[in-house]
Amino acid sequence: MKILFASPEAVPFAKTGGLADVAGALPKALAQMGHEVNLILPKYRGIDERRFPALPAGMVLKIPISQKVISGEVYALDLAPRFRALLLRQDAYYDRDQMYGTPSGDFEDNAERFIFFSRAVAEAALELTPDIIHCHDWQTGLTPVYLKTLYRWSPALARAASIFTIHNIGYQGLFWHYDFHLTNLGWELFTPKALEYYGKLNLLKGGIVFADAVTTVSRKYMEEIQTPEFGKGLDGVLRDRREDLYGILNGVDYEEWSPAGDSFIKEKYDAPDLKGKKACKADLQREFYLQEEPNVPLLGIISRLTDQKGFDLLAPIMKDLMRLGVQFVLLGTGEEEYNLLFQKIGQSYPRQAGIRIAFDNVLAHKIEAGADLFLMPSQYEPCGLNQIYSLRYGTIPVVRATGGLDDTIQDFNPLNEEGTGFKFIDYTPHCLLEAIKRALQVYRNRPVWEKIMVRAMAQDFSWGKSAREYVNLYEKILAKKKEAPAKP
Repeated sequence: MKILFASPEAVPFAKTGGLADVAGALPKALAQMGHEVNLILPKYRGIDERRFPALPAGMVLKIPISQKVISGEVYALDLAPRFRALLLRQDAYYDRDQMYGTPSGDFEDNAERFIFFSRAVAEAALELTPDIIHCHDWQTGLTPVYLKTLYRWSPALARAASIFTIHNIGYQGLFWHYDFHLTNLGWELFTPKALEYYGKLNLLKGGIVFADAVTTVSRKYMEEIQTPEFGKGLDGVLRDRREDLYGILNGVDYEEWSPAGDSFIKEKYDAPDLKGKKACKADLQREFYLQEEPNVPLLGIISRLTDQKGFDLLAPIMKDLMRLGVQFVLLGTGEEEYNLLFQKIGQSYPRQAGIRIAFDNVLAHKIEAGADLFLMPSQYEPCGLNQIYSLRYGTIPVVRATGGLDDTIQDFNPLNEEGTGFKFIDYTPHCLLEAIKRALQVYRNRPVWEKIMVRAMAQDFSWGKSAREYVNLYEKILAKKKEAPAKP
């Protein structure tokens, strides 16, 4: 198949979250299966042109935005056999220090920037004639709308199927209704059945309503977002599309995240020989100026510091954790209240707690390899990647049973000593603390703990399985589209 991937960010070019990891890894896996994949994303200022010397692809796109026409030029770069990146250059929109906004807030013209991008994807598809147009998150939400409306005249695109993937329904691309004229769509689409959401323009809703199929990044999250608790106001829209809604778990790139080949960690290791992990733990303790205590349980967390990630649960129990005699390391940035709070915790417990308010990829690898337990007490988690990385490193996850965390972690059962982690259900500080205590109790039984580690490291969440599920979905939707009668 010919597949056009559209994403606002993708590794190795631009990243703010897990979407970029997916948009970089899944196309590569599809190309390895023999499919022809083009990945299109904006050409941001932050993309290193010396590392990625993309050349003009001979594709200049002229995009109507209200009463003006904005030009964008496509640059191309081969990443692997059958896998090419297309970088859409439009300097007024994308030649900025940040991708979506500044610390003060989102860019005021984000609606215009990504209306342009969504329609540019449809224009590029006219030349590329893909079988599948796979769009990701609200920044591409209008592409399926354009394909079903302004581009219906194209025989090539009429045969193509559109897939829209929701990575986090909490981010919907909501803009005031005065931005609707920028889309050049008819006002008959500004209704509750289409793009209108309580008087605003909702770009994510456009993708949900108009795509041929909608996916999200775990089976549990697919079920959750159809409920008022997790649907963020779009649960009814998603229930209306339940027959075309699929949950496909994200994979991970084990070429980057595996202790057997990780160049960032102190000593490589693999199951069943776990000696190297002890060296990694000592190295991590030195990194955070903690005492090198091989038998003291070391808890790690790498995260955005927000309520969604469970920091409103973690903050109230920190004193209790310290009383348990554990060591704790944190890497991340986020809301100012948590930045300050955890810096203060680090100052109050310098022998037990190491805090780094930053993003540091090398240190992230060291934490995955050196910690004994990894905490992910998220309020909700569409998929989550760090708990999957942790499994491969034999760093046992303690997670809340939500979304992809529930799908990927098997709760430890003391009766048969099986499981790959420790889960809790109720979103309370007490339940998180009890799950950690349960894990620490098992940690003291080294033979059982090492069995859990070996079992965790044997789990396979590589992209191959997920890519096959996507291919099966693509084939199913194409066949369904071919059988459906053409609409006038």
